[in-house]
This record gives sequence, C-alpha cells and structure tokens, in this order.
Amino acid sequence: MVADVAVVGGGFTGLWTTLALLESQPSLSVVLVEAGRFGVGASGRNGGFLDPSLTHGLANGQRHFAAELAELEKLAEENYVGFRAALNEHAIDCSFEPTGMLEVATQPWQVVALHEWFAAHRDRGHDVELLSGAQAQERLESPLVQAAVRRPNAGGVLDPAALVDGLADAVTALGAQLREQSQVIAIEAANGGAVVRTELGHVRARKVVLATDAWSRELVPQTRKHYVTVYDYVLVTRPLSSVELASIGWKGREGVSDAGNHFHYFRLTSDDRILWGGYDAVRHHGDALGEQFDRWPPTFDRLERHFRAFFPQLSDVEFTHRWGGPIAVTTRFTPVFGTAFGGRLHYALGYTGLGVGATRFAARVLSEQVLGVQSPLAELAYVRKRPFPFPPEPMRSIAVGLTQRAITKADANDGRRGVWLRVLDRFGVGLDS
Repeated sequence: MVADVAVVGGGFTGLWTTLALLESQPSLSVVLVEAGRFGVGASGRNGGFLDPSLTHGLANGQRHFAAELAELEKLAEENYVGFRAALNEHAIDCSFEPTGMLEVATQPWQVVALHEWFAAHRDRGHDVELLSGAQAQERLESPLVQAAVRRPNAGGVLDPAALVDGLADAVTALGAQLREQSQVIAIEAANGGAVVRTELGHVRARKVVLATDAWSRELVPQTRKHYVTVYDYVLVTRPLSSVELASIGWKGREGVSDAGNHFHYFRLTSDDRILWGGYDAVRHHGDALGEQFDRWPPTFDRLERHFRAFFPQLSDVEFTHRWGGPIAVTTRFTPVFGTAFGGRLHYALGYTGLGVGATRFAARVLSEQVLGVQSPLAELAYVRKRPFPFPPEPMRSIAVGLTQRAITKADANDGRRGVWLRVLDRFGVGLDS
C-alpha cells in the first residue's frame, strides 16, 4: 500500500492528526494503522477530563514555560474552542458536559496550597472561585472536604471511548484508510520516505506520524529517554439512584481532583456512575508493558478504601468496572515533540494525564510539521525544547523509586517537600500521573 502519510497509533493523537491533515489538504492519502482497536490505549481508558490547559496546570506552566505562558494560555483557549467546534461539525456525541473543574482540599496543608493556587489563577485573570469548607460542602458533600477552588469555565468531562469512535468516523468520512488489528513490526527509512511494516503487509509513505505514547520506544528506540511508563487505574460504580445522588450534592457535576501529591480524580458519567481513579502511579522495572498489568488488585483495593472514606454515604454502592493502563510521563509533565529517520517521521508523546485536550494541539503541530508549514508554533519552547531526559537503567528505577517514596512522605508530612524533591524542583524534574 502506498500513501502520502502513514499514521501509527489509533488513539487521540493519531486520530486528531489524521483529521488535521485531511482538513488542511483533502487530497492527501492517509493510512492510519493500529495494533488493536482504536482507542485501546490511554485514549480509551483515561478519566475523561477535558481540561483546556496545555501545560499540565498553571503552576507547571509557570515553572517550565514562564516566558511564553501567556501565549500558551491563549493557544489553549483556542484549542478548547476548536475542540468543541469539531464535536459539533463532525456530530461527535461523546457526552461532553462543560462542567468546569473543582479542586478540593482534604488536609489542612492542602487548604493553604489551594489559597496559593487560587491567587495564581486570579492574578492571571482566570474565572476562579475560592470556596470555604461550608461552601465546598454545598457543592460536594464529603467529611473530608475542607475547602475548594472552582474553575467554572475550565473545560468539562466526556466519554473518551465515544470520542475515539466519533473521531474515527470523522476521518473515515474525509477519506482516511483505517486499519485496526495491524500490529506494526518495524518502521524503516526508504527512498523518498519510509516503510511501515505490519503483520499484514506494509505501507510505503512519504511521511510517518508516530502516535503511540507509552509504546513509542518499541518502534523508535530514541524516544525511550523522554519518558517513563506508569500505570494508572480507575474504578466505576453502578449508576447511582436519585437518592444517592442527592446525598452527595455535586449538582454542578464538575470534574474533581484533590490537592494531594498522590491525588484522586473523579467525575460523574452521563448515566450517573462515579468514575474514581488516580492516587497510585505504578511503574514496573524497565518500564515494562503488558496486559498482565492492566488489572492491579492492590491499587483497586486502595482506591475502594479511599472512595468509601470520601463518600461514606455510598458505603453500599458496588463497583461494576475496574481497569488500568500505561501512560508516558515526561519530567516536565508536558508532551515532547521530535523527529526520526532524517525528518521522515514525526512524533509527540507524554501527555501525563491531561491529554484529552492537549492531543488536539499536538496534532496541529504534527500536521504542520508533516506538511512543511512554516508556523510560529515551531518556535515555542513548548514544542522545540526537550524535557530533561530520564537516565538509563538501573539509575532510572532508582531515581523513580526515590521520587515516589519522597512524594508519599511529603503527603504524610503536611506537604513539606524533602531534600530529594527540592533538588528535583530546582532542576524542573518531576514524576506525576
């Protein structure tokens, strides 16, 4: 098979990039190949939070991209508006609710942190509210909630698997050729382009887009230095009754996270289940990947205990679904962009948990690179600068282990960051999920 562009990876990055390419140049021939089903990776398994931020939050953006943060915030808003417009234009029903976001404090030190967080958002002119304990309880009834910051216009929640399906339908309608169950064995440079070899044949293309996130190192080994792989897990309850919903408030249906270093994120689904995830970021030695890690009983048990403590009024509500999967995490928590095979291949990876919106922006960057468009986006430090690399093994596992233990200790010590975390902070290096 011959194509202008071969896109490897049928998640958000691959689908949005295919859409951007075909909307820019409808005459392009684009083939999208996926090892399993579209969205089988992080795109279909994430929490479904559409946060407009491109920088993994305001504080992280200030830390890494202070000089261009105003421009990145403008681009983030444009991206969010474009995201919603694309849902309408392509009739993608992914149960999107523009609920905004709610950050809650469950410990006294987190209340202090939320005051600082609120001030940072207010000073940049964001629509933000600082809620006292009583006000926060009016929005979300839990004995653990002590304060909250609400961002009423900061995105919302959606069904990520339905978004994948809708994007797949959209690119098919524009003429893309989609190939599921096509495991890529290798990508090789060739005269005038590259060859993508799969178990079922090969695609010869002028350009290749690698959109495989945590699996990227398997095909382009040079990407290994950019990220570590951690597994994130979620639980989902059965649908709540009207009485159960009333017992927890949550009339605003915001996407919620708590302010711990080890944090939980949770939201209501369109059929009134609670999706409850986060806290653990489980990494296996050598960044090992495998279906055997998709279910991790110790984390499922821990998440259930935390859920019961947060919502004791739902102590009898059972969980009907449990799942997990790998994500790529860079040291600055934002995606890294790069090329290989002498510029024949372009990639983006490492969204670290806020990829629902950021993947669409990455697709814009990738499509411009593939098409050779001279764009100011290419000059952004966000795009051109690489994050601090992770060391090879065994130092990689040692460093990650030290960091995870230090984060746990900080949560138990009123948020005070020890020597190791302060050193990492100084160099702009971290680990998150």
